[in-house]
Amino acid sequence: MNSIGKSIRMERIFDRNTGNAIIIPMDHGVGAGPIKGLENLQDAVNLVAEGGANAVLGHMGLAKHGHRGYGHDVGLIIHLSASTSLAMDPNHKVLVTAPEEALKVGADGVSVHINVGAEDEFEMLQDLGKTARKCDEWGMPLLAMMYPRGQKIVSEYDVEVVKHAARIGAELGADIIKTNYTGSPDTFKEVVQGCPVPVIIAGGPKVNSERDLLEMVQGSLEAGGKGVAIGRNVFQAKDPVALVRKISKIAHGGMSVEEVLETE
Repeated sequence: MNSIGKSIRMERIFDRNTGNAIIIPMDHGVGAGPIKGLENLQDAVNLVAEGGANAVLGHMGLAKHGHRGYGHDVGLIIHLSASTSLAMDPNHKVLVTAPEEALKVGADGVSVHINVGAEDEFEMLQDLGKTARKCDEWGMPLLAMMYPRGQKIVSEYDVEVVKHAARIGAELGADIIKTNYTGSPDTFKEVVQGCPVPVIIAGGPKVNSERDLLEMVQGSLEAGGKGVAIGRNVFQAKDPVALVRKISKIAHGGMSVEEVLETE
């Protein structure tokens, strides 16, 4: 029965027709505070839901203070791990919420953040494994944010370390992997082919242009990726509703970047 529950919840995160997902992370309030675009959680959720996002992702505060009770429905993923930019080591992520607690607020999935290559990598990997077992028990989809970050990592976008990080997440029980885009469909294809669960790309740092962002989305899908998890590049956009709609035309409508931009 637990596998049925997980399948049902996965369908609230991934579009049933395309199998792709548009997730908008809004967990920045813990790490960076009330940054631009997230001053009001209800407003932020409403904008991306109106644009057609499949799910939003954030801490327990997102469920408590971001639930609207109106407008388009949107899936909810509760982030279980946290750190702040004020800490001595912001890359040290600790668990602050349990899957059972996420279930109580109506979550469709949960997520954890793992920095592969960090000095305390072993602690985060232990947390990932333990959380995956609990998620299997409760029928809760687990998204693992797998980022190569540490002294031995020359570039966190290098395909060799990205595909290793993605595989680690799947091996330890995650149902969805969120990781860095490696810069081209050819290299990102290696990441997807080496990972037995759906891989979605992170939005990364603020991009120079909307075209750059859309081309990244298109490239990841061409490589076999199953969607995106883009935060500040969406909720800090001039028009978040319009931008999510453009991403949806690519992820769910099968349109090219050129076709999307030509229709504007």
